[in-house]
Amino acid sequence: MESLDFVHRATVLVVDDTPDNLTLMSSLLKDEYKVKVANGGEKALKIAASDSPPDLILLDIMMPDMDGHEVCRRLKRDPKTMHIPIIFLTAKAEVEDERKGLELGAVDYITKPISPPIVMARVKNHLALKASADFLRDQNDFLETEVAKRTREVTAIQDVTILAMASLAETRDSDTGNHIRRTQFYIKLLAEKLRGHPRFAWFLTDTNIDMLFKSAPLHDIGKVGIPDRILLKPGRFEPEEFEIMKTHTTLGRDAIEHAERALGTNVDFLAFAKTIALSHQEKWDGSGYPEGLSADDIPIAARLMAVADVYDALISRRVYKSGMSHEQAVQVMTAGRGSHFDPDLIDAFVDIQEEFRAVARRYADSDEDMAKKKQQLDRITGN
Repeated sequence: MESLDFVHRATVLVVDDTPDNLTLMSSLLKDEYKVKVANGGEKALKIAASDSPPDLILLDIMMPDMDGHEVCRRLKRDPKTMHIPIIFLTAKAEVEDERKGLELGAVDYITKPISPPIVMARVKNHLALKASADFLRDQNDFLETEVAKRTREVTAIQDVTILAMASLAETRDSDTGNHIRRTQFYIKLLAEKLRGHPRFAWFLTDTNIDMLFKSAPLHDIGKVGIPDRILLKPGRFEPEEFEIMKTHTTLGRDAIEHAERALGTNVDFLAFAKTIALSHQEKWDGSGYPEGLSADDIPIAARLMAVADVYDALISRRVYKSGMSHEQAVQVMTAGRGSHFDPDLIDAFVDIQEEFRAVARRYADSDEDMAKKKQQLDRITGN
């Protein structure tokens, strides 16, 4: 029983260059605590940083080679030892000496010659305070770990929700799944390029850029509500067909809002998705749809999506058509500066066009992708 008791007792490290003082303090403490001794600063630092650190340090100031002040400084600089309480135990009795010791981070200051009951009481009190501080620190570490875990879980749920909804839309569209990936990276490239721009810096925070990246796949979610005869038509739309096609913007926004109402709350991570779904077909000059918004009345998220979506539509081959070259697409995009697109966004696009090209190549549609999409569409249309 006694040996078990010894294992669980607190450990006190006594640091003093005088053997008699080490013997005296060891004799005083040994019945209550495990005692370690060090006759110099370097040895004290090694013991403190070991795998079995002390719970408290009684530290002399006047030692050769490295004085107690320097030992204290080093202990408090090291994250591994900074939380070990230090009590200076010294013959330096001036008020200025005590002030300096406490400023260095010591929890107490005891002058020699010592009073054994006072030393024992102060050691006991500071060990109790350390135990409480360690408990709170452990609790905080546990809570931070749990919060990080929950945050990862929530983020994963958000990602899965968005990708599941986007995949649903993709099953009925003539685009491939790579279109979704490409537009995600296009919008991120544009946002990062413009994050220091005076017109956009307030909006393009790290959090918002991350949410734009996640929300981009939902820009065409409303196409699930467009009849196959229109959605899958290979040629140009008739006027009445185009009017129906245009409703994919409001259908997308409404579908997301319906999901939110079913949950009984607004979902922050879907806010950009609603904005992008509704407004990515708006044009800078007001000739877009569904609301005919113009210029800065068009949400920034939707303006970014418009550039990403149109560029990809121009360069991408579909089941029934070939895509433009990158150079041709850039010409079309720049021709739309100030009419279809926000001028500053097009300027940014031109500056980083090679990065757009790299994304397009990285996530290019393979012949196998296109063959699978054609088979899928043939099944839907009955061909």
